[in-house]
Amino acid sequence: MTTPESEPLGENTPGTEGEPPVPVTRFEKLFGHPPGLFVLFFTEMWERFSFYGMRGLLKGYMLYFLFVESRQILYIAEDAPEGAASPVVHGDPSAVLGWPTLQKIFLAIDPHMALQGQASLVYGLYNGLVYLTPVFGGYLADKYFGQRKIVMVGALLMALGEFLMGSTHLFFVALLVLIVGNGAFKPNISTQVGNLYREGDPRRDRAYSIFYVGINVGSFICNLVCGTLAAVYGWKYGFWAAGVGLLLGLVGYVAGQKYLAKDNMMLTKGAAAEEGPKEAAATPAKKGLTRDEKLVIAALVGLCALNVPFWAVYEQQGNTMQTWADKNTIWPTIAGFQIPTAWFQSFNPFMIMVLTPAVNGLWTYQQKRGKEPSTVSKMAIGSLILGLSFVVMAVGVRVIGENGKGSLFWPFFATLVITVGELYLSPIGLSLVTKASPKRLVSLMMGVWFVSSFLGGFASGVLGVFYKDGHHERFFWIMVAIGVNTALAMWAFNKPLRKILGTNA
Repeated sequence: MTTPESEPLGENTPGTEGEPPVPVTRFEKLFGHPPGLFVLFFTEMWERFSFYGMRGLLKGYMLYFLFVESRQILYIAEDAPEGAASPVVHGDPSAVLGWPTLQKIFLAIDPHMALQGQASLVYGLYNGLVYLTPVFGGYLADKYFGQRKIVMVGALLMALGEFLMGSTHLFFVALLVLIVGNGAFKPNISTQVGNLYREGDPRRDRAYSIFYVGINVGSFICNLVCGTLAAVYGWKYGFWAAGVGLLLGLVGYVAGQKYLAKDNMMLTKGAAAEEGPKEAAATPAKKGLTRDEKLVIAALVGLCALNVPFWAVYEQQGNTMQTWADKNTIWPTIAGFQIPTAWFQSFNPFMIMVLTPAVNGLWTYQQKRGKEPSTVSKMAIGSLILGLSFVVMAVGVRVIGENGKGSLFWPFFATLVITVGELYLSPIGLSLVTKASPKRLVSLMMGVWFVSSFLGGFASGVLGVFYKDGHHERFFWIMVAIGVNTALAMWAFNKPLRKILGTNA
């Protein structure tokens, strides 16, 4: 038998009955967290490198290349046929499988819908569906396969999807593969973070904040790498780089298996019998949810519903704010190289890495004085800050004009404020779901959390249709109103939610 000092996570003695193993390695004593957290950090970092690298290119890829019959060359080398002297090339959007039919549907809804609106809807559909499929991925992991296997399958599918993005003909096929792969990967990697800690371990919230930094390290690097490759060599090289990053994350995940906690799964009747009467009684598959568990699930679903407008506004960063950065912002040229506008997507993750220690430090300071806001209060504060961030964009439009070009200050300062709001809601919400959910349904409830992102992501695309020339300022004031009213709704439900969720909220 190995000693507790050297025992890896997954093999040491569990704590309380039904709880995941509690690591006590030398690594943990040195860094304050189990090594499995950093395996998951590395894996998620590369998966987010892939996801956001692709997403940073998506709107521009559709709007300036894929869906246009004649397009101006910006700085995409592959746009121009060899030897072409004209600054305009002619494309063939009809060759994109499924696009002619989808475009007819869009124009049937609104015959005057501009290409910006059409691309915004595709963006919203994709950005929404990648957060719907986690419900099914979470269920399959909980019920049949466990988190580890589903994560590996999801990573492989997403890598395939990124490589398929290099084919203009298979654009929508690639999006579908990415959507399915993300559904398998996303809820189950997040769940494994919570599995590393005993119930009530105060390190859990901090662990999710560290995990969130991993997300944003990948998100920061990806736009510098994928955006630059797309700008210099062509769109497909940016997508392929995203696929390579995902494979790197998968290799790290497979190599670090011994440091991860055992999968949490709902036991089938046969499995419960094999575990013995004591264990079977603890988590019977046939036994329904208790009244308290039903109330907790209802409260979490209600909180997820309140998240929808938050994500609808938040996702404008990759949609209308990216379009603003493309068309209404002056980007510098350094040594003859024009900085790609896709780099704008790197500012948010960079600020998350900078601000996370400060926000955590503030909460620790407040906790010592008994003044730390509750989880739901933090989420309400985050929604309020998000809404106020778009005041910056509205003022920016007023200063430079609807169709003018202005300083990088406006979108960058707005993004800084957005980041603070995000830190008050997203990692805290993830932690709340893993703490409050019934143990055998954690992955499924994590999927439900991502449903709010699905609805918000889709709504972001619908909102983006109303981002029209001559009406940018009005659009940004609408975003302010949505964010502020969402915060008010969260505060209104704060006490009832805390009563149901108890100390978890």
